[in-house]
Amino acid sequence: MRWWSRLGPALLAVLGGCHESGVDYSTAIRGPTGPATLAVADARHEAGRKIYNFRCYFCHGYSGDARTLASTYLTPAPRNFIATRPEQLPRAPMLAAVRDGKPGTAMKSFAGILSAGDMHLVVDFVRREFMQRKAGNTRYHTPENGWPDHERYRDAYPFATGAIALDTPWERLDASQQRGKRLYLTSCVTCHDRGRATEDALVWEGRPLSYPRNQFQPGGATDAVTSASPYAVHDVKPSLAGLDAKEQLGETLFQGNCAFCHGADGTGKNWIGSFMEPHPRNLADPAFMSTMTRDRLRQVIGDGLPETSMPAWKSVLEPHEIDAVIAYISRAFHPVQ
Repeated sequence: MRWWSRLGPALLAVLGGCHESGVDYSTAIRGPTGPATLAVADARHEAGRKIYNFRCYFCHGYSGDARTLASTYLTPAPRNFIATRPEQLPRAPMLAAVRDGKPGTAMKSFAGILSAGDMHLVVDFVRREFMQRKAGNTRYHTPENGWPDHERYRDAYPFATGAIALDTPWERLDASQQRGKRLYLTSCVTCHDRGRATEDALVWEGRPLSYPRNQFQPGGATDAVTSASPYAVHDVKPSLAGLDAKEQLGETLFQGNCAFCHGADGTGKNWIGSFMEPHPRNLADPAFMSTMTRDRLRQVIGDGLPETSMPAWKSVLEPHEIDAVIAYISRAFHPVQ
């Protein structure tokens, strides 16, 4: 049962009519209004917020500003809605982009994933919340989202907000700030990117992280990242002995690139993979992998998979590197014939 069914049949009927009407409720409430009209507009807005927060924030940013780690990998970058005025981007093209995707960008079609009504809801939310109000969305780190005590991350806040540059020398940071920097780099960086740096050429190592959500168990007053997260186990790469040179290269390439979506253990059950639809392929699934061939895997890695988040790697990896990734997959997760 979807969450908005809780709104009640009567309100759902009203909302359903609004979905298909093409009315832009982000502006419609400027006219004569009453309590009922405002209640409908607010309900639509909150419905759109929930869709955005689940489907869109990873690339476009929780506050619509596209300041995410994912955006740094994408060319062109995702739309910054905060920096976009409504007259610069009319509603109809936005609906078309959600429905059909945008060729040449990472914006894929949500047809078959979102209903037409849901597309109207999320577009109206974006226009009202970010493009008109320039608002910051609701606070993400809530108990309902799996963060029962976000204050335990307080030491990392200055690095996430940019108040302290990430490349500030360690010796210039006090003990609390040093804890905050370590915490930021091990628990916040996937979504908060690298924060602010004084040197554009700063080199740092980013990796996907399964956030301490849901079943979080703090390990002590200063151990804020110890977790019983159901996702964390999938960020641990297999411990393999006797890898040959080709497999070692494949391990480096897979863990540095593919693990972001497929998980370090190849299952796609990591935190990031859980948000994707369809989910990244489970490379350790015997039922699937027993039918996979090296030629097919080589084609998928090189050309990508349409209608999924699997991109083409043929312009990034050389043929021998793709073969190395396949060799590692065959050794680490499931034999590939």
